[in-house]
Amino acid sequence: MTKLLAKIVALALAFFIAVVIGWAATHPSLSDPKNIKYVLWKNGLYEMNLDAATDTMIGDGSREKLVIGKSKVQLRERFGYLSTPADVSQYLRGCYQTSAWKSSDALFIRNSPWMVIFDGDKATELVLIKGC
Repeated sequence: MTKLLAKIVALALAFFIAVVIGWAATHPSLSDPKNIKYVLWKNGLYEMNLDAATDTMIGDGSREKLVIGKSKVQLRERFGYLSTPADVSQYLRGCYQTSAWKSSDALFIRNSPWMVIFDGDKATELVLIKGC
């Protein structure tokens, strides 16, 4: 019985390793939201470069789940830091100042084009600033 269990465990481990290698080979680009590093980061299982993660969010169809409903503290824990509109690039600051959200409580994820709108301490909207 012990030998059979050892064989089953070895086969399961080999299968798992093959799946991970196949997944990594199929989605090698860090900008691919199906990249194994990004998927593991989203699930709290890998410490990915946070600037690369915010870039990858652009192609992620479920990116709102990372932000909406989270507190400022939770977002800082996830993304490292949040920037005020005064702390981001002139381009992002200008887009914010001319947007419909200019009077909202807004912070940017790191120095990325991701602006988060808050109602109190909870994120209610995630906005990608581009082409303003």
